[in-house]
Amino acid sequence: MEVLSNIAQGFMSLFTTGGKTFTGWVTSIIPMIVCLLTFMNSIIKLVGEDRVNRFTAKLTKYAILRYTLMPMIGLIFLGNPMGYSIMRFCDEKDKPAMFDVVATFAHPVTGLFPHANAGELFVYMGIASGIQELGLPLGDLAIRYFIAGIIMCAIRGYITQGIYMHLTAAESAE
Repeated sequence: MEVLSNIAQGFMSLFTTGGKTFTGWVTSIIPMIVCLLTFMNSIIKLVGEDRVNRFTAKLTKYAILRYTLMPMIGLIFLGNPMGYSIMRFCDEKDKPAMFDVVATFAHPVTGLFPHANAGELFVYMGIASGIQELGLPLGDLAIRYFIAGIIMCAIRGYITQGIYMHLTAAESAE
């Protein structure tokens, strides 16, 4: 009987933990995202939606800018998870690759811009503490992370775009 009671308590604690997590989101991340969305939309309205769309159309026209500069702008200025909203300016066919690129860049940006993805800061700080113990400068690490992140974004963007185009071409051929 005790085993069944423990299983039932464990099962219910799963939902209690889920409820606490949800409550944490409702009181922290959801209001932050709503405020960031309001801020971003306000800036777009102040600058002018046509101007913003023309500027981003120029950036997203070329894959190299779309997969390097756009995720930088999104994550540095908006942070994670709001950085994903930069995809609103992309064509539908480019969104899968942009999602991959923004997710890829969320860690390398942390060394230079810790606000961009505070959730990944513990990973960077763990590596940084090892670098500090070796007596090496952290600035070099942060810049190398950033540059490697940009290079990986470009590579992943092109690869994901190619896979997406291949799959959609195969799907439309059926």
